[in-house]
Amino acid sequence: MIKGYAGRVLEVDLESRRFAFQPLDEETARLYVGGKGYGTRLLYDRTEAGIDPLGPENPLIFATGPLNGSVAPQSNRFAVICKSPLTGGIGNATCGGSFALGLKKAGIDILVITRRAERPVRLEIDGDRDAVEFVDAGDLWGKGTYATQELLPKRFYHAVIGPAGENLVLYAGIVSNERIAGRTGVGAVMGSKRLKAVSVKGSRKLEMDDPEAFKKYTKHVRELFADHPVLGSSMKRFGTGGIVNTTNARNILPTRNFQKGHFADAMQISGEWTEDHELKGVKTSCIHCPVTCGRDVEVPGHGVVKGPEYETLALMGSNLEIADIKKVNEWNFHADDQGMDSISLGAVLSFAMELGERGMLATKLHFGDPAGITELIQDIGHRRGLGADLADGVKRMAEKYGGHAFAMHVKGLELSAYDPRGSYAQGVEYATTNRGGCHVQGASMYLESVGPLTINPQNLRLKADIPVVQQNLACAINSMVLCIFTTYGMIPKAVHEMDPDSFLHRSLRFALEHTPGALLRGAMSVKGKPMMWFEKWLTYITGTTFSSGHLQEIGARIFNLERMYNLREGLTAKDDTLPPRMLHEPIFPDQTSGHPLDQLLPRYYRNRGWDADGVPTRRTLERLQVRV
Repeated sequence: MIKGYAGRVLEVDLESRRFAFQPLDEETARLYVGGKGYGTRLLYDRTEAGIDPLGPENPLIFATGPLNGSVAPQSNRFAVICKSPLTGGIGNATCGGSFALGLKKAGIDILVITRRAERPVRLEIDGDRDAVEFVDAGDLWGKGTYATQELLPKRFYHAVIGPAGENLVLYAGIVSNERIAGRTGVGAVMGSKRLKAVSVKGSRKLEMDDPEAFKKYTKHVRELFADHPVLGSSMKRFGTGGIVNTTNARNILPTRNFQKGHFADAMQISGEWTEDHELKGVKTSCIHCPVTCGRDVEVPGHGVVKGPEYETLALMGSNLEIADIKKVNEWNFHADDQGMDSISLGAVLSFAMELGERGMLATKLHFGDPAGITELIQDIGHRRGLGADLADGVKRMAEKYGGHAFAMHVKGLELSAYDPRGSYAQGVEYATTNRGGCHVQGASMYLESVGPLTINPQNLRLKADIPVVQQNLACAINSMVLCIFTTYGMIPKAVHEMDPDSFLHRSLRFALEHTPGALLRGAMSVKGKPMMWFEKWLTYITGTTFSSGHLQEIGARIFNLERMYNLREGLTAKDDTLPPRMLHEPIFPDQTSGHPLDQLLPRYYRNRGWDADGVPTRRTLERLQVRV
């Protein structure tokens, strides 16, 4: 077995209460690494087209990668893969916390959960005894994620759902500690199986090909991170909320259901404000991560809890025109406790507000008014009253009430908190990402809008090239399984410290903006020596050489397999679009329309090796060894 892998897949049938350990397929691991890639391959192979995402035939796959279980910073994450009940296409999410470490300690690379339990159940998996116990979970059903984890045995590592998952809220997530696999409704799939929690334990060790080189290099990376302006400074000081003021200054902070990109009171929901006024206790991180992007805040009646991240601050703050960060802290707590995606939650709330404003929905919700939102979050989690409609997401709400022009979703997945009208590459990424409108499947906005080298986010140069490179890299990262924030360290300290008005900085921006797209993609595809830390970690752990070119190829393979899955499930090129508001309503003085997607999408398809209908060509699939 390749080093870095436990070498086992655990399959659990909830209906028959049977389980079996199977050998990990080395060829699949070689082609797809692990995590999201391996899980997508399993999902494609084991399901027929058209299955009900909330039916027993939809498997719920928990997947780790070869870096999980190590002490590499940002490496203890797991991926969840299934058919999405929100989009009807590929569903996946990744999560920090401790569950990935538990799986690897139990000697499990992949956990596949099939069919449906007769009554609420939880699993206790002991990797040392190769045992799985099916434990009645009736006493936990209905409890929030915080209480559930408190009541579970302390010697295990846990992944749980809250009431949102139990009640099939289509954007319910799966929680480990205070982190959540939030997107695409993976928690609803877990709830549909009547599975309240999965608990794992074991004492197995991760085997590496070159443990001494790994240990020495990891020490160096920790020093590099500590000295990095983002990973060691701004994110450590302000968390992800530290970019609220940046996106606001760039006019891409979603405000009033994306009607605007600037919020006058942005400072009051920022990471700087949290640092000065709201921070309670320690700054938190996932296991072995030195970045400490988490923030503890106090919520009256609930004590000190995890605070909101950037996406929540934006989508439940500025996007609702709420400047009271204490309210955002409170809503974030309830979203986490209910076990639901705060991105989608903020989007459905703002959509309901605009529907009400236009007389299309009878509601007391209003922009700028926090009244009733806490109660509504509870109603969503329990599918009560108006909450039952909001639980189905923006796309289905628009189908019922109208408002398609300002329904902020792509493929059914609600848009993340970066306005693509001021970040053209990010807009292409939103439109084409297989799971829908999400930023962490490439994070193109970091290169063009919020990072230290903003390469004119509103011209067309490279805007059909950057997303290809970034999406491929993200697919590889999510298959290792690493945190996407590791890519933020790829721009070195020296660039961050340049004066933006200096000749050197302006020259560097000019050179980047005028680099031919083919040259950019070609340079990233060179299979040479490992350069980045995650490439070296993979090499030291597995004994196989990984470079940028190898990761681009692996990422492209995964991305194209996801694309073929979506095509099989009925999604087509018509779904590679943006909300009409993004395409037709300008927010910058020099804009006459919105995002120029129609000019960029054909280029993107060509760069991908797809035909004019967005279908991967046979040559592309053969080159990437994608079997369909």
